[in-house]
Amino acid sequence: MNDADAFEGIRPYTDAEMPAVIARLLADRAFLDAVIRFRFPGPSRWAPGPLRWFVARYLGWRAKRLRTIDAFQSSLESWLDHMIETTSDGFSWSGIDRVRPGRAYLFVSNHRDIAMDSALMNYVLHAEGRGTSRVAIGDNLLRQPFAAELMRLNKSFVVRRSVKGIRDQLAAFTLTSRYLHHSIAEGVSVWIAQREGRAKDGRDLTEPAIVKMFQVSQRKSGRPFGEIIADLHLLPVAVSYELDPCDTMKAHELAVRAATGTYAKPEDEDLRSIVRGITGEKGRVHLSFGEELVAPGDDADAVAAAIDRQIHAGFRLFPTHLDAYRRLGGQVPEALEREVGPLSDAIGALFAARLDALPVAERPWLLAQYAAPVAFRLGVPPPSGSEAVDVG
Repeated sequence: MNDADAFEGIRPYTDAEMPAVIARLLADRAFLDAVIRFRFPGPSRWAPGPLRWFVARYLGWRAKRLRTIDAFQSSLESWLDHMIETTSDGFSWSGIDRVRPGRAYLFVSNHRDIAMDSALMNYVLHAEGRGTSRVAIGDNLLRQPFAAELMRLNKSFVVRRSVKGIRDQLAAFTLTSRYLHHSIAEGVSVWIAQREGRAKDGRDLTEPAIVKMFQVSQRKSGRPFGEIIADLHLLPVAVSYELDPCDTMKAHELAVRAATGTYAKPEDEDLRSIVRGITGEKGRVHLSFGEELVAPGDDADAVAAAIDRQIHAGFRLFPTHLDAYRRLGGQVPEALEREVGPLSDAIGALFAARLDALPVAERPWLLAQYAAPVAFRLGVPPPSGSEAVDVG
């Protein structure tokens, strides 16, 4: 089987496929209903039919001007500008000079938000003339067919995480690995999270299993592990939010897991997380590019540790992180206090409101999310939400 056939079910859509994909979306009632619930939450309950008709025709009109995937992505720029302006107190970035124009990278990022982490990085790459990257997404996020259509239209490719059985899991890992190497060889960068799922506890730690996946398709080549990994031009990326729009949802899940040993995710929770991540208040946001790992290491643990060092160093600490660390009993050095600055009254009020909205037992879990990056910066163990601490 050649690469074109092997990647058919996971790769992003092409320019030639775009018109058919858009036609399927505009005929998909679930997609149209999702749009009107998001855009017109009140009227969607009493006039879904007319709104569905209006949205389909409006989007069809807009789509006629979009003939390429790049044009589709460029059309999202004004929307991202509006989102940054209305839901944040500013978006900044650093280290873009380390991203060489014309070179394809495997950007390995910490993962806090389902949609925004990769979207913000691609926003920066586009703004700085570097070209946007493909985005690895888990098939767990694609329960609705329209979600898969939209994501693959936006240069995403599918990582098959839901397969069962060791043989099928190895085949899925190998296919993803092949696609990563294929994309880099084509000259197209890729964004991938450092772990499966978001760091809901705030602990940005790379899973060695992810690193092993990077090279599994090349394991029979006889080449050294580090040489295979170096071919991918790994470049760590750190994104930080002064306020995480999904922090209370994450705290609730962690508290339930700690109390019962399990958590039954509602079917629409991922979609609600995506919407809240986009529309929720974020405070300041910063994205930092690290340096390419030219000598990444001889095994998965060494590579994971090298990625972690750069992500922890590049993570921009905000006053909410220091406030949470103090509330959990930590001592913040004066030098770090001066570097980060004081907590503003407005952000402090929003942060306090989020804590107050949670049951008392869940509040330490929210604080632990924000406190963990401070602990990593100080080189001490991060606090756990299960610790009995007065968080009033």
